[in-house]
Amino acid sequence: MHASPHVPQYRADGPVRAGIPEHGRVPRYYAVKNELLWLVDALGEGTALPPERELAERFSVSRVTLRQAVAELVLEGKLQRRQGSGTFVAPPKLVQPLALLSYTEGMRRQGVEPTRGVITVEHLPADDVLARDLRVGRGDRVVHLERVLLADGERIGLESAYLSAARFPTLLEVFDPTTSLHACLTDQLGVVFAEAEERVETVLATPREALLIGTNPALPMLLLHRVAHDDTGEPIERVRSLYRGDRFSFVARLRAR
Repeated sequence: MHASPHVPQYRADGPVRAGIPEHGRVPRYYAVKNELLWLVDALGEGTALPPERELAERFSVSRVTLRQAVAELVLEGKLQRRQGSGTFVAPPKLVQPLALLSYTEGMRRQGVEPTRGVITVEHLPADDVLARDLRVGRGDRVVHLERVLLADGERIGLESAYLSAARFPTLLEVFDPTTSLHACLTDQLGVVFAEAEERVETVLATPREALLIGTNPALPMLLLHRVAHDDTGEPIERVRSLYRGDRFSFVARLRAR
């Protein structure tokens, strides 16, 4: 397939030369995918994609080839499938800064209202990893909070937070688990967040996680591990956050020291 002559083939936010090798031989579906990206930009957020037959004829490919291209754009978050309605241009991904900033603050800065669905509030014995990260003894009690993260009512992630029960004995008495844990710790318990170490990786959700988030188990997820410390260097919390790869991205500001 030849590139469309009426649109520029350079995209500053895309792969170099649209990901096409110099020899020019690419799978047919990938060429269709690039054409669809230009169509997505032209249509705009929330617009329905033209019918499958019309697109297959436009790009001179089979429906099987077209479906493969569309499927990849759905996985990447460029398109959304709505059961019984069709395929639509997806909204921009939500962006969370990799900084000492709570989920609530990050979402509200984007004009999105964050809420949480409570799954688990319990005490657990610390395993080796929690004991090391929270600097407690193996078997010591930790508070475990598991919550579904929502943005404007849309489920986008799942978060598990672990804190030392000995350090925060009144936490479950003063904390409303549908609200911001960060705000409770700082405003009600006087905790000062000074630094955090974060690690981000890509994973697939477990069947349970996919069910709670309401997503396809085959959808790539962004997994964030975070251990936060106070201004004395003592650990505050260990958090495991799982975000939908099609709806979420992270950003960090880097500076030379």
